[in-house]
Amino acid sequence: MFKNKTESGRNNLCGEQIYKIRKNAVPKMSQRILAEKLQLMGIDVDKNAIQRIESGQRFLTDIELKAIAEALGVTIIALYGE
Repeated sequence: MFKNKTESGRNNLCGEQIYKIRKNAVPKMSQRILAEKLQLMGIDVDKNAIQRIESGQRFLTDIELKAIAEALGVTIIALYGE
């Protein structure tokens, strides 16, 4: 049987780390500001999508992951907490 979720039932591995990085950004970055940055990069997400990503309710594509890392000014590896 295929497993598309983490053992804790989350749909992604990096949502919690995205939340931490976003909150620790100087100045702090809201979900809305992150969504706006991604929209300017051509990624179709809104504030609600960011909330679902951070809470683990939404899957992420590799394209979205790369854009989020760029918008937050970190590496993709940093989004995995390593």
